[in-house]
Amino acid sequence: MSHTSTPTRSSLTRRALLTGAGAALATLLLPLPAARALTAPQATGLVEKVVREINGVINSGQPEAQMIARFEAMLHQYADVPTIARSCLGPAARSASPAQLAAYTDAFSGYVARKYGKRFREFIGAQISVSGARPYKDRFIVDTVFALRGQAPFDVEFLVTDRGGSMLFYEMVIEGVSLLATERTEIGAMLDAQRGDIGALTTALRRAG
Repeated sequence: MSHTSTPTRSSLTRRALLTGAGAALATLLLPLPAARALTAPQATGLVEKVVREINGVINSGQPEAQMIARFEAMLHQYADVPTIARSCLGPAARSASPAQLAAYTDAFSGYVARKYGKRFREFIGAQISVSGARPYKDRFIVDTVFALRGQAPFDVEFLVTDRGGSMLFYEMVIEGVSLLATERTEIGAMLDAQRGDIGALTTALRRAG
């Protein structure tokens, strides 16, 4: 797996665009349950489904609000949102009650969908191809190539696991930049602004994006 690096202005733009492709986000994850016998074709097939649905949303011609709603539904279908949200919350997750975590996770999902779904139209005309899968511990890295109009192609890695029998992706790495690490930094800053109050963070997330 690629190591994270300091993002350039170009990578920041690409990162903002591409997180909307699946939301939201590997080394900073909480420990995952043991995976079942996930195979490379299965992992590749999941990412191919994600890519097809992204293209469907982008080219649907729907109003922005409907595109964002579809994107949030995709996150819940194909991404491990609870694990991503908890990882982005960091150590504060350990002291949160189940009710607080549930409310925060719901707010986090909407925040990610709004934040990046608003940029979906910038993907119009893009070509996204899946080039294969590589084993990584008990899961797989699926390699893809994104070619946006007017930009050189660049590599994006989806990390896929089989969690409790459901295939899900839980991280994207764009040109060596972990989107999960980026979001964890941003959520951490928001939590600091709320003086560590998870309830206040949840309220802020519902208003942001």
